[in-house]
Amino acid sequence: MNDSSLGTHVISRLLIDWYKANKRELPWRTEVSAYRTWLSEIILQQTRVEQGLPYFGRFIEAFPTIEDLATAPEDRVLKLWQGLGYYSRARNLHKAAKMVVDTYGGQFPSSYEEIIGLPGVGPYTAAAIASIVFGEEKAVVDGNVIRVISRVFGITEPVDQTATRKQIEALSALLIAGQDPSDFNQGIMEFGALQCTPKQADCSSCPIQNHCWAYANDAVYDIPLKSKKVKRRSRYLHFIVANDGKNFLLEQRGDDDIWRGLYQFPLIETDGDVELAIDEVFSSLKLDGKVLRVNKSSKHVLSHQDLFARFYHVESGALTAEKYLLVSGAELHTFALPRLIDRYLENYDLRTGKKRH
Repeated sequence: MNDSSLGTHVISRLLIDWYKANKRELPWRTEVSAYRTWLSEIILQQTRVEQGLPYFGRFIEAFPTIEDLATAPEDRVLKLWQGLGYYSRARNLHKAAKMVVDTYGGQFPSSYEEIIGLPGVGPYTAAAIASIVFGEEKAVVDGNVIRVISRVFGITEPVDQTATRKQIEALSALLIAGQDPSDFNQGIMEFGALQCTPKQADCSSCPIQNHCWAYANDAVYDIPLKSKKVKRRSRYLHFIVANDGKNFLLEQRGDDDIWRGLYQFPLIETDGDVELAIDEVFSSLKLDGKVLRVNKSSKHVLSHQDLFARFYHVESGALTAEKYLLVSGAELHTFALPRLIDRYLENYDLRTGKKRH
C-alpha cells in the first residue's frame, strides 16, 4: 500500500468509525430493502431529511410494496408528494415502479448498471442503492460528499466543472476501495450532513481534522467553489378563486411548465407586478359577478424562479365546466395542488379571502 492509498485508508476508517458512533436512526436504515432505500433516495433529492421523513412514512403506509406503488393512480402519487416540489421526481418514481414490476417481475434490480436504467435514477442514486442494499463498491457523490472531499483534499477549482467533478469521483473511488460500501457511503454523506456542514462545520471535534487541507489552511468556508451562477426569473401569477356558493373552478396544468399535472385555480400570468382590472378577471372566465377581495401572497421561491401571486376571490352566478373542473370546497383537498396554493389555503378563507386567525 503506497503513502497515498494509506492516507485514504485512514480517512475512510475514521469516517466509518464516526458514522457508527453518530448515525441517525432513520426508518430506511432500521429496515433495509431496495424499495425503501430507493424511495428514501428519491424523496431526499433536493430535500432535507427532516422534511422528507413524514413523506417517506406516508408513502410506505400508502404503498407498502413496489407493486402497490406501480398500480396506484398517478394523481394519488402526486397528491402524496404535494409540498415536496420537483414533481418530476414523483412521476419518475411512479414510472420506475411500473418498470420494476413489468420488466423485473417486481424484484428490484440488484446491479448499478441495471438500477441506473430506471426512470429518475442517476449515478448518485444508483450508487447509493447498489452499495447500501447490494454491497457493490460504487462511491456516491452528492453535495455532502463533494464538500467533504473538497475540504479534506484541498480542491480549490470550481466543483461545477467537469474536470473537478472527475477528480472528486476518483478520490471517492480511492476512499471506498476495500471498505464496507454501505457504511462508507452512508458515513461520508452523514458526515457532510451533520459534521462538515456548509456554514457551521464542527471542526473542533472533527476526527479527520489532522488530515484536512481546508482546516490547516483556514479555508473551510472558502471550499467548495462554484463558477456558475443560475440566472433567476420572476413570474407574476394571478389566480381566480371563483365560487357560486357551492362550487369552485379548477384547471389542470399542462406538460410544458412547472407543476406539470397539478391542479390550480384559473390562472392569468402577466409580465409585471400589476393588479388585474375587474373586467379582465371576468372576461378571462367568461362569467359575471363581483370581486370580493384581492390578496397578494408572499414570494414563493423555486430553484430558478421567483413566483409572486395574487388571489382574486370572486363571487359569481352558477358556474359551468366548459374548460374547467367544478369542485366543491370540501373536495379541494383531494386534488394535488402546488405548494404555493396549498399554503395560501391554509392561511386564507376559501370563499371570502379573509385571513384566518
